[in-house]
Amino acid sequence: MSSLRRHGFWFCLLLLVAGLIAAPPVQTARTRVADGFDQPVGKPDADGYYKSRGFRARYHMGEDWNGAEGGNTDKGKPVYATANGYVVLARDMRMGWGNLVIIRHAFIEEGAMKFADSVYAHLDRIMIKENQQVVRGQQVGTIGTAHGMYPAHLHFEIRKNLNIGFNQRGFPRDLTCYYLPSAFISTRRKLPGAGRSVMIPINTFSVEPKNAPSSDDAPKSLLKDKPKPDGNKPFRVNRFDDLFSSP
Repeated sequence: MSSLRRHGFWFCLLLLVAGLIAAPPVQTARTRVADGFDQPVGKPDADGYYKSRGFRARYHMGEDWNGAEGGNTDKGKPVYATANGYVVLARDMRMGWGNLVIIRHAFIEEGAMKFADSVYAHLDRIMIKENQQVVRGQQVGTIGTAHGMYPAHLHFEIRKNLNIGFNQRGFPRDLTCYYLPSAFISTRRKLPGAGRSVMIPINTFSVEPKNAPSSDDAPKSLLKDKPKPDGNKPFRVNRFDDLFSSP
């Protein structure tokens, strides 16, 4: 073997070993299978709430939910787990997130076991702990303002990609990584698997709050006055979707 090849071989071997050492071992935990999904406010059907801002790829990866009375009247109101799951994050991430909860769900669809994360942001209080199992409809916190950054509302996401955590800008901000929350819920109100439990991966993202990006790219001036709900509809999307539509 020539000197160049020999050095190349050892260099590649060192890279492989370094990668194996750096890669954290996969951690798992047991959780109940989700037997269906509900809305996270006004359970189970968002009674008394309206959707003030919807999903918009690249700009807003979830839905904002407000109380029907408007203003900050919904501050402190209950936020519920959308389904059975396991709490992978429950802490104050500051910046645009505020108090943040991420719950990991396992659910059966078309005979296959799938996973998703539900995200509850800007909470006033967190009422569950990391590494805790929760059940569908269990209170996980209360609606907040991200420490006064926004008018009171719940920012809610459902994700396909389990690696995002709070690092939204590190992944495609579109439907390859996210679900449309209300559409996802409405088609999965009742699922098989009640009473079952499975092992799920839980260390799929790192928690580094120092450089956490904001969960909401809208300027604060555009978030001050959210529209009141249309009394003839359960919820509606406001004009923010036009302001932040993709070019």
